[in-house]
Amino acid sequence: MIRIMHKIATSALPLLASGLLLASLDANAASLREITGFGTNPTSLRMHLYVPDAVPNNAPILVANHYCTGTGPALYSGTQFAALADRYGFIVIYPSATRSGQCFDVSSAQALRRGGGSDPVGIMSMVNYVQQNYNVDSTRIFVTGVSSGAMMTQVLLGLYPDVFKAGAAFAGVPFGCFATTDGSTWNSACANGTISRTAQQWGDLVRNAYPGYSGARPRIQLWHGTADDTLRYPNFNEAIKQWTNVHGISQTPVTTDSPQSGATRTRYGSAGDQAQVEAISLQGTGHNLPVNAAEAIRFFGLNSTTTSSIASSRSSTPSSAALSSIARSSSSTTITSSSSSVANSGDRCNWYGTQYPLCLNSANGWGYESNRSCIGRNTCASQPAPYGVISGTASSTAVSSRPASSAPTISSTTTTSSRSSTPTTTGQNCNWYGTRYPLCVTTQSGWGWESNRSCISRNTCSTQPAPYGIVN
Repeated sequence: MIRIMHKIATSALPLLASGLLLASLDANAASLREITGFGTNPTSLRMHLYVPDAVPNNAPILVANHYCTGTGPALYSGTQFAALADRYGFIVIYPSATRSGQCFDVSSAQALRRGGGSDPVGIMSMVNYVQQNYNVDSTRIFVTGVSSGAMMTQVLLGLYPDVFKAGAAFAGVPFGCFATTDGSTWNSACANGTISRTAQQWGDLVRNAYPGYSGARPRIQLWHGTADDTLRYPNFNEAIKQWTNVHGISQTPVTTDSPQSGATRTRYGSAGDQAQVEAISLQGTGHNLPVNAAEAIRFFGLNSTTTSSIASSRSSTPSSAALSSIARSSSSTTITSSSSSVANSGDRCNWYGTQYPLCLNSANGWGYESNRSCIGRNTCASQPAPYGVISGTASSTAVSSRPASSAPTISSTTTTSSRSSTPTTTGQNCNWYGTRYPLCVTTQSGWGWESNRSCISRNTCSTQPAPYGIVN
């Protein structure tokens, strides 16, 4: 059974950890579809599928895994993978975890053994469904993910090296690092970066997940911010140790460069665009790191050119799951955030109730200048009244860095925000990972939109761990 989910307007929804908002999407392009009955599914995952209107024969497949509390449709709406699929002709699978907290299982013994059960088996059923129902190239299957989805990316690469050609993990941990034996889905030692193993030990975890396999191993691209306080930065270096060992290559990089200010890229095994291991460290960036879909697609080799503009019917907006500074409407498939010491324009953009500076160097999409996010004038000017370009130097609303695992949930079939004229006058607020938001009056669950601003429902806020939650 296939249910069609059109690209509905989601501009009123708060977007993931950065608190930014999604722009309206074009309902005339290809649609996101929910697939049911796709095969063995021991943990009741949901499957959404994006097939471009002009998908070619022998199309590649990309699996895109969401962050904790997220959904496949939220990742679809908040990242550029579908836009890039339109341009380059690949199919995107968006799995959704349905357990409490909506994190993927990367901890149980079943999840860390090939064919053992749990989420990886359900995701593989999704891949098999697409292989059986579409004309695809089974030698070009890729996986990516953010936070919990980045962990699942590394799990899938370890369990199914004969299926996946490469993966890109945004703010994850090494394969097996999050393993638990008590049924818990959270491993504090791993999250805090206190688990350190030798490269051989890390590599053995991957090899033992699929005993006897001696074929080629998938390439991997790793992204991590040095200031990540959710899945701490030492996990980045442990992952490099693991995957260089899996590939049998040196931990000494072949090349090191800085493709943008604050970014250090190291490549291992070879110096080209498709090195066996590519690692991008983002100085001073927290768990809300840029989800640079274009760079991931470049690493996979799915881009037809290396410096072509990205054509899409979608409006340029910030990415979900840990996006604070990526340029969504890129003029290049190289790293696109424009880091500049030049001050932003005095004019600002009212972006659905939050003010941001206009970019000086980027006319379209989102940019990153003077160490903060900015919006291109053309992109801002395209927004409906009362939003758009405003004159003057009014101060902007601060955008917090919250863990991607704490993103607002977005329904897979409808928007969950409640646009209401009722004032948010409960007198209480929600401490949402360091940023205060008003409690909603009329919205009972998730995030809402009341009195022209974002709010958080009491039920959702009260589930957050101390010291976060409801405050006076």
